[in-house]
Amino acid sequence: MKTVFRVISSLVITASLLFSTEKMPLAMDTIAATDVIRDGDTLVSSGGSFEMGFFSPGSSKNRYVGIWYKKVSIQTAVWVANRGTPLTNTSGVVKFIEPGILALLDESNVVIWSANTSSAVKTPSVQLLDSGNLVVRDANDPKKFLWQSFDHPTDTLLPGMKLGWDFAAGVEFYLSSWKSYDDPASGNFTYHCEYTGYPQNVLRHGRDKRYSTGPWNGHTFSGLPGLRRNPVFKFGLVMNENEVYYHYELLNSSVISRYALSQSGVGQRWSWDDQTQSWRIYLTAPTDNCDFYNLCGSYGVCNRAVCGCFDKFVPKDEGSWERGSWSGGCVRRKPLDCRSDGFVKYSGIKLPDTEHSGYNRSMNLEACKELCFKNCSCTAYTIVDADDAGGRTCLLWLNDLVDIKQLSADGQDIYIRMAASELEPGGRRGNMVIIVVLTALVASLLLLCLGLILYSHRRKKIDLRLRRGGSSIGEDVKDLDDESHSKDLELPLFELSKICKATDDFSFNSKIGEGGFGPVYKGVLDGGQEIAVKRLSRTSLQGVNEFKNEVICVAKLQHRNLVKLLGCCICGEEYLLIYEYMHNRSLDLILFDPLGSKLLGWPERYHIINGIARGLLYLHQDSRLRIIHRDLKASNVLLDSDMNPKISDFGLARSFGGNETGANTSRVVGTYGYMSPEYAVDGLFSVKSDVFSFGVLVLEIVSGKRNRGFSHKDHYHNLLGHAWMLHREGNALELIKSYHFKPEYLSEVVRAIHVGLLCVQQSPEDRPTMSSLVLMLGNEGELPQPKKPGFFTERNVTDTENSLSSSNAQHSTNEMSITLLEAR
Repeated sequence: MKTVFRVISSLVITASLLFSTEKMPLAMDTIAATDVIRDGDTLVSSGGSFEMGFFSPGSSKNRYVGIWYKKVSIQTAVWVANRGTPLTNTSGVVKFIEPGILALLDESNVVIWSANTSSAVKTPSVQLLDSGNLVVRDANDPKKFLWQSFDHPTDTLLPGMKLGWDFAAGVEFYLSSWKSYDDPASGNFTYHCEYTGYPQNVLRHGRDKRYSTGPWNGHTFSGLPGLRRNPVFKFGLVMNENEVYYHYELLNSSVISRYALSQSGVGQRWSWDDQTQSWRIYLTAPTDNCDFYNLCGSYGVCNRAVCGCFDKFVPKDEGSWERGSWSGGCVRRKPLDCRSDGFVKYSGIKLPDTEHSGYNRSMNLEACKELCFKNCSCTAYTIVDADDAGGRTCLLWLNDLVDIKQLSADGQDIYIRMAASELEPGGRRGNMVIIVVLTALVASLLLLCLGLILYSHRRKKIDLRLRRGGSSIGEDVKDLDDESHSKDLELPLFELSKICKATDDFSFNSKIGEGGFGPVYKGVLDGGQEIAVKRLSRTSLQGVNEFKNEVICVAKLQHRNLVKLLGCCICGEEYLLIYEYMHNRSLDLILFDPLGSKLLGWPERYHIINGIARGLLYLHQDSRLRIIHRDLKASNVLLDSDMNPKISDFGLARSFGGNETGANTSRVVGTYGYMSPEYAVDGLFSVKSDVFSFGVLVLEIVSGKRNRGFSHKDHYHNLLGHAWMLHREGNALELIKSYHFKPEYLSEVVRAIHVGLLCVQQSPEDRPTMSSLVLMLGNEGELPQPKKPGFFTERNVTDTENSLSSSNAQHSTNEMSITLLEAR
């Protein structure tokens, strides 16, 4: 009997040991040297904010070890261990191997990934902190980190992480994009804090600079005026002899916020919205066309997608400049002479690239000027406030100035070296210049006084209508074109005080997005009605004309697939548009999000495609006005609570009467990637221009990929070219990899791709009308074969920029609307 008892006791002890070493309990934040994490187990931080384990991104079946948010309903990975070496099955394990190294092993016990520590450890442990940092330490010295995931970032910068350099260790911390939504391997884009010269953050495509934030000025980056003090997070730049890095910290621990580099090379600040259970984006970089690195060449200044030269500079190649090829930049009108040069002040700009710069961290403006003057290689100087203690840094540029942008607000001053003859007018010519200037000044003052009188009279009339709570705005709303007449409209005017109350005084927490017009806020009126408020920004690429144009267009349109304009507000410098609130916001936020797109199955996608088609048909054929939208894109399609699509943003639309279906313009507007060839190149727009944009949108909805920024390992075509090639080869379904669909939807998927390709054909005459397209999507009849799409060969970045320069068309990485004032 005693022998039996000993055997049973031995089996119990053995089983207990096996359980403790081979199967770790769930919801632990720490594992010891003998513990093992298998596929299906998770490591959870003590505060429950983050979770570590095995996962498969997107539609991939490969397995990766990563860290994601525990409290977020949409699994969002913030770090991946084996991003370049996936497991092909669920047999992988994470455990310590000798001498105390944390490693990921496959089913054959081969090391796939390891967290190499600098020294051997006999009693190691690994812990997932509530910051999202995975740390390895010695149990005998738990305060010392032997290895941490924060030192090896992937595509996400979390609070407390560093973006920059540790000079002592010779290590750089930088972000690298995923290759695709399904593949977390390092992609083509990287984001760095570069210290060569004066620190600035730089986005690179391979080795080439794609975007620069401009230098740090002590409070923010020169080219990122939108990055300012806010109630969500604080940020800063640490710069000393041991390290240089950018970082941020959350001010409220209950807020979930992250900064991530997207697969298409766009830096995005996201925050989690508990109410809608979705990620909300409120800051992106690059933000517009002018953010493309060195778009205008040396001494060229980009302003609203158009390049110009600094005053006292001229284009280096006048002919190329007039054709819109700006890469040659500008040169001084008068050559420099080091001994007699002076400096001219230019204000309101994003400071130039600082890769070739020098600085002195304790010098006033006059001393900085003297230092630059003594160095004949010094082309410009300025002063920046480098720290909160009020330290003054003299910043010197030692080569030609590049990557300059005009800012409407929050721009900085720079002093550029100039020939002495450009500083003071001389002799009789100088006197004549003074006389002309004084005469012009007097005339300007007289005109200003007259304008103020007229404005005051007009302001009183508007204020009177505002106090009445709404009336006709015919006097204040006119169409974009000079030849158009004023239109009397009965549209409610909201009081500014009510809108301020509804949006909590346009608080940061009420902000739900931002576009070319300006920021968009969610509000709740006194009666409980939810609204979306578009507020014209002072730095907007659009303006009052677009505001008026939208009021005219939308007020007269009524269709279930068009967004409903509830009213507007005009008060002083405030121009507000009030819309019905769309709970699912814009299509692009779901369609191009690797996590949100999983929720968008084929029935929903086909429903959205058909809804957009019916909305466009109404605009082109059935509305009181014939409307050409001119800026149809994923971000301008809003989704209500039932996922019904509604076309929005009519600021750039044009209306026609009678049988008119198109026109020519010297003011090309829209978003590159969606613009038709004849419009982008020649300024010719028509209903067929909208059809082209619709086709791009259809292919994007089907594939879940952006046309702009699309990449493929086998060729350099954009999404349109890729889809056309697959269609010709009979492999159209290769376009769909981001989601699964049932076999009964096969014909609809193939038909949608076919219809999209018919829409994007090079020639407008070959494209069907919207009435034909609605029938094509709703029936099963035979379709004509599509011809070669427009912009088929365009994909390589360098080739694209050269191609666009020759046609005066510019592109936008984040798909904001662009406006060009050159005639075609």
